[in-house]
Amino acid sequence: MLTRKQHELLRFIQTRLEESGISPSFEEMKEALDLKSKSGVHRLISALEERGFIRRLPNRARALEVLRQPEDTNSKPAQPAAPASSNETAAPRVVPQPANDVVEIPLHGRIAAGVPIEALEGQSTLPVPAALLGSGEHYALEVSGDSMIDAGILDGDFALVKRTSNARDGEIVVALVRGEEATLKYLRREGSMVRLDPANSAYEPQVYGPDEVEVQGKLAGLLRRYH
Repeated sequence: MLTRKQHELLRFIQTRLEESGISPSFEEMKEALDLKSKSGVHRLISALEERGFIRRLPNRARALEVLRQPEDTNSKPAQPAAPASSNETAAPRVVPQPANDVVEIPLHGRIAAGVPIEALEGQSTLPVPAALLGSGEHYALEVSGDSMIDAGILDGDFALVKRTSNARDGEIVVALVRGEEATLKYLRREGSMVRLDPANSAYEPQVYGPDEVEVQGKLAGLLRRYH
């Protein structure tokens, strides 16, 4: 049997997941259960995890998954289930996957979406929703300039870039020009030449020799701050 507080916490987590797909923060759990400190929440979480009612998703910020519920909770069943053999062996419930998974990726300074500028290497990281990233290694660059506005990329956006040296014609890439400057552009190939196209009619395409341009990644997503 669960203690009253364990039971309350489990139901609170389950309700939040069903409503929004996002597991509550430790501060929200502390307030919901009227606890004096977050250490009490940690103890309850650990107890529920040890007994197989929840699990913490690895490498994801505050992400919890409810594995099962005691038979006597008042939450609505997902599907009719066969009778359980004991009070704590009810059929597993299907709940929305937590939508607040966050990963930290390197933030490498600013990149031009106009005339190429130097790509700054930095030691910062940027927290990014995992849903914006696919497989592979990623990094972030802060966009400077307006040459990609018609592609929805604005000055001050954070470009989420999948690290790769290969890209198809028409993809938006991070291109290192002459080993010194980096820019965010559409990649086009014209015979043996490489053309970097803006998405703004105020700018002209940039054409380089095949040895002057190195693809360092392709655009995987964007983050934007609203001030």
